[in-house]
Amino acid sequence: MLFKVAKLSQLAEFDEIIDVRSPAEFAEDHLPGAINCPVLDDEERIRVGTLYKQVSPFEARKLGAALVAQNIARHLQQHFYARPKSWKPLIYCWRGGQRSASMAIIFNQIGWNTHQLEGGYKSYRHQVLADLASLPATLRLKVICGPTGSGKSRLLHALQRNGKQVLDLEALAVHRGSVLGRLPDQAQPSQKWFDSMLRLAMLQLDPARPVFIESESRKIGTLCLPDSLFSRMHASECLSMEVALAERVRFLLEDYDFYLQQPDRLVTQLGFLKAVHSREQLQQWQDMIAQGQFASLVEQLLVQHYDPLYVRSMNRHYTHLQQSQLLTVPGLSPALLDAVASAIRE
Repeated sequence: MLFKVAKLSQLAEFDEIIDVRSPAEFAEDHLPGAINCPVLDDEERIRVGTLYKQVSPFEARKLGAALVAQNIARHLQQHFYARPKSWKPLIYCWRGGQRSASMAIIFNQIGWNTHQLEGGYKSYRHQVLADLASLPATLRLKVICGPTGSGKSRLLHALQRNGKQVLDLEALAVHRGSVLGRLPDQAQPSQKWFDSMLRLAMLQLDPARPVFIESESRKIGTLCLPDSLFSRMHASECLSMEVALAERVRFLLEDYDFYLQQPDRLVTQLGFLKAVHSREQLQQWQDMIAQGQFASLVEQLLVQHYDPLYVRSMNRHYTHLQQSQLLTVPGLSPALLDAVASAIRE
């Protein structure tokens, strides 16, 4: 073999990790820290695959070899030409096949100590799933509970500022977790990339110290939590936030001000509640939006929709909810939340 093979456990030994898959494959998920230098771009990959199926493998390999050679030459000139002889790259493709081997052979012939990832991205994905299944059991979670508008995410941020360990699922998911939780102009990551970032976040936690996490549904927007983490949360110690209704309304109007600027989006999102509320109720809420009665609307949504849903869900799932530590929160300003966070013991 003209190059060496490395395992996932050896990632830290390399100066650079190069993903030679197509941009679409890379965008869906990749090894954290990897750069994308495709030997076949999305269109080229389709062309080669179509030729393979419709004409012959031989013709497909000829075209593929020509395209791969051109792309590797371009990457060499544009990205790697200045790398010193001591540079040590790791290259991977889908399963450690021809795409990564093509670049690894050339780089090794140049004189760089080049390795190919054994099993490619496929082996990495298997490791991600295995770790997501096992890591939650190693963590001592403390679940921050509280109805919608209690400022659970802001308390997590305050806990982090106070030096405590936090696992912020909504930040990883780029979503605030409810039917109105979609953030403006920010797309959620793919499920696979969310899995990768969640695994990385858990690997960086110290199992000897507690980890504060917000109570969540199984789905955060379009993304699903691993069963192992979801179950671990339900069996963990709880801390329950108690915040006055008026403060919750004020906070939500502040935190979701983008809906006030784009009321049509709010109408669209509330439409997803048609399975649980009558047409008359939805029309009443739409009329309130049209009249700019946002504070009254938020209060009604909390009392009639979110709070009953929260009580049912929490009582059904969280084993230690009744024994939870009560956090009476006088307000949701950063200063007040910092005071609450500093008083919470690990």
